[in-house]
Amino acid sequence: MSEIEKRLQKIQDQIRISATQVGRDPSEIKIIAVTKTVSVQQIRDAQLAGVKEIGENRVQETLDKYQTLGRSLKWHLIGHLQTNKVKKALTVFDLIHSVDSLNLAQEIQKEAEKLKKTVPILVQVNTSEEESKFGLHPDQVKPLVSQMADLRNLKIQGLMTMGPMTQNPDQSRQCFRRLKELSERLKSLPNDNVEMKFLSMGMSGDYPIAIEEGANLLRIGTALFGERLQG
Repeated sequence: MSEIEKRLQKIQDQIRISATQVGRDPSEIKIIAVTKTVSVQQIRDAQLAGVKEIGENRVQETLDKYQTLGRSLKWHLIGHLQTNKVKKALTVFDLIHSVDSLNLAQEIQKEAEKLKKTVPILVQVNTSEEESKFGLHPDQVKPLVSQMADLRNLKIQGLMTMGPMTQNPDQSRQCFRRLKELSERLKSLPNDNVEMKFLSMGMSGDYPIAIEEGANLLRIGTALFGERLQG
């Protein structure tokens, strides 16, 4: 068994434990393998181990990998998206996790309309309210989602957040719970373009807590690939 297979099995075991503790079905929780700075060969090794979906932070790095890997995987954009990169992003990504302004949503709409496609997105929320992070303030989410919902080439499928930079599990739990509560409130919006299907939250250091609070998309890098160079 390869090192990646061992790590993936360990993560899957923890998912089962955390989900079972709160009465959830582990099969509804997906691992998005975070492949920033990870080589194509490592990604292929992860595929052999059973990884089917990967998350990238940067459009250009993704395009380089996509040339080799193509549609053998499902591609998630989990990093900040600049408006000038939207056109290229729409040629690759199956789900964009990081929409955090009406301006960005409108740019995605404009390019999606040209391509005659519907683009699934998640709205990024800064539930920890840390100045260093992207994402909407929680109070902005409902009014902005209402506006985004009128963009007919977008499909709002849920919310995303990043846990706080802390070792305190209670603080992480509070941020994840806040996202879940926001998601529940948005379900009442009278718009068929809003479907609170996904909660993208939880990374290598806090995903068990995120599962307990309702996460179904986990963005896991270090726990799967080990420590790596930051770039």
